[in-house]
Amino acid sequence: MSFTFTTSGACIAKAGASANISGALLAGWSDQAEAVINALTRYDWTANYSSVGANFKGILDDTCSSIVAMNIINYDMSGFTSRLEAQTMLDVLRDNYVRNMESLREPRVQEKLK
Repeated sequence: MSFTFTTSGACIAKAGASANISGALLAGWSDQAEAVINALTRYDWTANYSSVGANFKGILDDTCSSIVAMNIINYDMSGFTSRLEAQTMLDVLRDNYVRNMESLREPRVQEKLK
């Protein structure tokens, strides 16, 4: 189910003003990102999204949009001023993803989110 955790606008914004993307790819990447989050945390956040408290949905949004934004940047780096600029953005998004996933894997955090 595409865009349960985030929006296409949030993904595009994180990819930056220089990113080029076809809208047709975004829904698939959103589905893939949600599947990664569900699999790595061993919990089906997508099916149980309505039970996640409003104050905690942001971490799922942030994590999912970071994954999709990395795919957007990787898909076409031609809009960036240099590969270094694109790589720096990828590094920032990856750091964000890793930090969030570490939290989402914690049983104590999951208890609060559910």
